[in-house]
Amino acid sequence: MTIRLYDTSARQIRDFTPLEQGCVSIYLCGATVQAAPHIGHIRSGLNFDIMRRWFTHRGYEVTFIRNVTDIDDKIIAKSHEQHRPWWSIGYGNERAFNDGYTALGCLPPTYEPRATGHVPEMIEMMRTLIERGHAYAADGNVYFDVRSFPGYLELSRQELDNLRQPAADSETGKRDPRDFAMWKAAKPGEPTWPTPWGEGRPGWHLECSAMAHKYLGSAFDIHGGGLDLIFPHHENEIAQSKAYGDEFARYWVHNAWVTMSGEKMSKSLGNSVLVSEMVKQWRPIVLRYYLGTPHYRSTIEYSEEALREAESAFARIEGFIQRVVEKAGPVDPSAEVPPAFAEAMDDDLGVPQALAVVHTTVRQGNSALAADDKEAAVARLAEVRAMLGVLGLDPLDEHWAGEAADRGEDLHGVVDTLVRMVLDQREAARARKDWATADALRDQLGQSGLVVEDSPQGPRWSLGPR
Repeated sequence: MTIRLYDTSARQIRDFTPLEQGCVSIYLCGATVQAAPHIGHIRSGLNFDIMRRWFTHRGYEVTFIRNVTDIDDKIIAKSHEQHRPWWSIGYGNERAFNDGYTALGCLPPTYEPRATGHVPEMIEMMRTLIERGHAYAADGNVYFDVRSFPGYLELSRQELDNLRQPAADSETGKRDPRDFAMWKAAKPGEPTWPTPWGEGRPGWHLECSAMAHKYLGSAFDIHGGGLDLIFPHHENEIAQSKAYGDEFARYWVHNAWVTMSGEKMSKSLGNSVLVSEMVKQWRPIVLRYYLGTPHYRSTIEYSEEALREAESAFARIEGFIQRVVEKAGPVDPSAEVPPAFAEAMDDDLGVPQALAVVHTTVRQGNSALAADDKEAAVARLAEVRAMLGVLGLDPLDEHWAGEAADRGEDLHGVVDTLVRMVLDQREAARARKDWATADALRDQLGQSGLVVEDSPQGPRWSLGPR
């Protein structure tokens, strides 16, 4: 089947046709590294990691570029507040972002360029735009003349005459307050680079146009990012790049936010949940399940209750996997995914519908186990592992196995000790024929997602369906 994606520029789901047969080129607006990431930041990288995995599963060769904005107003402000070099702020937070991506199982990008490494490309782009009458220099700044580009605001579908963007105090010399800065004139205490129009530093929008052109050429398949980037960032990228002569992106894909109390998760609002803290409280694979299984265009309203529900749902999958592995070994995950799963993923990455197929297959596998049909159980496990592999959620995958070795073995030992204490109490109740207490203890374990099986060697426990 043809993969179909919702294209923001067309406001509809479109069949995906690559520029080059068998290849997919993706540019994702990555981190602006003024602070450590919260789970809202990481959601974008995770959603596009799933997209990348699905294209790969469908046989495409994927080139995936995710940039780092390592210089901007906020980074400079943090530098002044903390009395630290701007590059120290940026680098430390870049490491924190990459740690977060890795913790949640995101594959590394094909390349991850930094903005400050591409100033020559930015200068060349500005020079061409000035020559063509799309940009102008003023007081050391370089601005894009938005009225020179007829397609401006087509992505966000706004009217230019209704757009109000007063110039900042530092952005002097604008012909129109809605013109945007591609280059900002030098200010005391800020990093600068030499240009034909004076010392200064890059503007946010120019960075991505220059890096996309360098690594993906004048035309590429998919440009991605969060909904909040549609305007002004992506709108301004389009104007710069197309005025420069690039075809630029053919599909625009945007993921929705993680919200708290109905508001976009944001450091400025003080409602962010840092990834570095979350992975101390929750297993990273559970966080990936929580952030990656809603549809990428659906808002996630953060709550601990929702995370607990995700934890329980994933435990049901893990319980099935554990029980089959105990009987038959890990099972090769190279099976074909069920047709219903593929159909859901082909339809605008319908992960919720695809996940329903996973849970249905798990229930079928549990029924096979109950009927002692080892062959059927193994076949269902192979399908489950194939589907989870596409979603980056296979607990037997090397990444998660390593994470389990680092964290899970000790945790399993603690859980086993606690469960054994309850089972000992249950055995004592059974010995004195206190059946009500014994049944109540077993039921309490069951409500926690555990299955207790009595055997000639004594009671055994495992994760199970709830």
